[in-house]
Amino acid sequence: MIVMSIAGIDPSGGAGVYADLKTFQAIGVYGTGIVTALTAQNPYKFFSTLPISPEFIEEEIDSVMESYEVEIIKTGMLYSPEIIKMVSKKIKEYNLKAVVDPVMVATSGGDLTKEDLADALNKYLLPNSILTTPNISEAEKLTGFEIKDGNDAIEASKKILCDNIITGGHLDGINTINIDGEITIKKQELIETDNLHGTGCNLSSAIVAYLARNNDLKTSIIKSLDYVYEGIKNGSYGTLIAKI
Repeated sequence: MIVMSIAGIDPSGGAGVYADLKTFQAIGVYGTGIVTALTAQNPYKFFSTLPISPEFIEEEIDSVMESYEVEIIKTGMLYSPEIIKMVSKKIKEYNLKAVVDPVMVATSGGDLTKEDLADALNKYLLPNSILTTPNISEAEKLTGFEIKDGNDAIEASKKILCDNIITGGHLDGINTINIDGEITIKKQELIETDNLHGTGCNLSSAIVAYLARNNDLKTSIIKSLDYVYEGIKNGSYGTLIAKI
């Protein structure tokens, strides 16, 4: 069971490729990591981004696919429309199942991207993906629809171009899951904590890992929400081993 993360690097280890690899390992799958950008950040402050060229990212993907049988991947920070377009091309070329975390802004508040990526995500990536995992802000950017409450989240989920979960960290813990038009609501009690850095990364990578372990999409999402919740409650993803 070999999976792939295509994302940026967070030197503090809480988000991006480093976090994804730890989550993959915790859930019992082997993870490969394709780097799209270097960042200087920590859980509390974002400094800067240094993107990798689309040509080199493509070579990274090809080099892994030459040696490993990867079927399921996740994408995180892709930085630019050019990178999004190239990654979408690779998804089609290798017939990959992609879970998209539509990262645009760091938890610490920094702008991780060259420009607004919503149009490129909608045009190239989401139509070729099996799931996307936006938070409220990202869902609003993808749909142009303001989300004020749970009903708005349901309506927004219907406008997203693939199956999706709109996470509820900023909506009183209400997670809105839309798979093939069927809506499932999973509410989680909010925890008072500063330990939220990389939660979106960990959710999408956990979904990929559970899918690789032959769970269906809905089960993978539910298990992943529980995994991230335990990580927030325990204060550390690095030491969390999933109950598979």
